[in-house]
Amino acid sequence: MSIFWSIACAGVLGLICGAFVNIFWLRTPDGLEFTAGRRKCVTCATPMHAKDHFPLVSYVVLQAKCRACKSVIPWQYPALEIVMMLLFMGFAYQIVGQGVGVPYFARDIGDTIGLFVRNAAIAMLLLPIFMFDYRSSIIPDRLSVPAMVIALSLNAVLGMDPLVMLFGGFLLGAFFAIQYLVSRGTWVGGGDIRMAMVMGFLLGPELGIFALFVAYALGALIGIYLILYRRRSLRSHVPFGTFMVAGTFISLFFGHAVIEWYLALLG
Repeated sequence: MSIFWSIACAGVLGLICGAFVNIFWLRTPDGLEFTAGRRKCVTCATPMHAKDHFPLVSYVVLQAKCRACKSVIPWQYPALEIVMMLLFMGFAYQIVGQGVGVPYFARDIGDTIGLFVRNAAIAMLLLPIFMFDYRSSIIPDRLSVPAMVIALSLNAVLGMDPLVMLFGGFLLGAFFAIQYLVSRGTWVGGGDIRMAMVMGFLLGPELGIFALFVAYALGALIGIYLILYRRRSLRSHVPFGTFMVAGTFISLFFGHAVIEWYLALLG
């Protein structure tokens, strides 16, 4: 199969997985529950038609409105499918293209396929964390804990040094745990600690620290923008989990290249 068709098939798989993730969301304001049954409209509670379970398609066909009550369909649902599709395409490019972001322990073809499986499974857990933290400032344990298990188990299968994984997870987790203890939970929450451990277990210490740097940089830039345009105040809560997820994916793709470039710059 050519590179183009491999990436295209991965994109289709990403759309399907994005729809699958959406199906298991109970469409409530807090977004903390899942359901295996038919999804319902947030406004009128009418069960959605089977053909509307692909939010990206139904969003376009129904012109972003509920089929029953014509209320506006939240943009988050089709957005998740689009981002999932792009991520899966990026993961496929890693293994069939130029090897961008492929770690040292996953170089042969069998390992790179396993790497795609690892990244795809993580994406199906971290994207909902992004959305839940954005909407409700909560990182559900039912997502972060399985993400830890997947990161540890699949990295071990791929050949990552267990000590490196554990050190990365506990290093990043301890960094947030100290902040939690010092501030008595006002700076960060327990969900941030567990999300940091996911990052460390998945990426290891070096890429994990880079992902945190990216998360803080993004949070600072967007925070300054929102304050300047008076959409937030200095005391407003920032859902940092969203930036941690973004930093994780950026590190997965570009972390190695940026670190190597920086080390070369230092001479």
